Amino acid sequence: MKLVTRKDLGWPASAAPAQASAKGVKVHYEGTAVSKRLLDDHAACIAEWQAIRKSHLANKKENYSDVAYNYAACPHGYLLEGRGIGKRTGANGNQALNQAHYAIVGLVGSSGLTEPTDAMLDAIRDGIDLLRKNGAGSEVKGHRDGYATACPGGPLYAWVQKGAPRPEQPTDPAPAPGAYTVKAGDTLTSIAKAHGTTVSKLVSLNSLKDPDKINAGQKLKVPTAPSAAPAKPAVQYEPFPGAAFFHGGRHSPVITAMGRRLVAEGCGRYMQGPGPNWTNRDRDSYAAWQRKCGYSGAAADGIPGKASWDKLRVPKS
Repeated sequence: MKLVTRKDLGWPASAAPAQASAKGVKVHYEGTAVSKRLLDDHAACIAEWQAIRKSHLANKKENYSDVAYNYAACPHGYLLEGRGIGKRTGANGNQALNQAHYAIVGLVGSSGLTEPTDAMLDAIRDGIDLLRKNGAGSEVKGHRDGYATACPGGPLYAWVQKGAPRPEQPTDPAPAPGAYTVKAGDTLTSIAKAHGTTVSKLVSLNSLKDPDKINAGQKLKVPTAPSAAPAKPAVQYEPFPGAAFFHGGRHSPVITAMGRRLVAEGCGRYMQGPGPNWTNRDRDSYAAWQRKCGYSGAAADGIPGKASWDKLRVPKS
């Protein structure tokens, strides 16, 4: 589970009323236009969630005590904390409905971004399971079940009616000869090197307008050379694990790999190591990297963010 907590968001403890149990969980969508930009920019997801809370707190008619939902789920598979565990929702339509079920909203809407990604469905499922461990019963319903609304929209409601199953993880088919699927951390330079070709040939072969803009999952044509020796695989990099990963004394080989990259970049602040435990030395070293990237103030607090993490290019351990 990739959880972004209220603390990560800079929010205080929720002022919503306490509620230790419910029949289950109701699934929601935003019900308005949602930008497809969220698919490519996780920072836009965080901004969307913060804007929802701001609008709820400004709504004098409903008089919300906090963002209405217990959790939100974004297209990148992050579960975003709202009211959280043990709090009554304000999203289901009236007090009786709010007492009956907790609430999770998928960051999709009635236009623009309307289809939940598999990662989003996984995150909603993470939220359902988390709430079940903390007082929620087995029911999973849509907002429209009990209240006159189109929420949670056609695609999400169809998933709810199937029982809200976790998406299947299909086996990737073998790539076609002369094709390559871009992975996180890839550049045209690394792809060209791995396939014994040049950046200019890849640009021409794929009619790329900007060689600096390729995305994970993108399919590229690559020159084939049947008689050549197999190309070495491109270096794989650790995806950003989320800011919450670096709290609570985390122990992980990812932290060791990160520390080695920080040392290689001249940002190491270690007395010895780095090691697998997240320490203040790691935070000081990462803050030096953030400053090297041009950040300052609160943006250079030593807690990794996605932009600086992607630039660091931490190899898979």
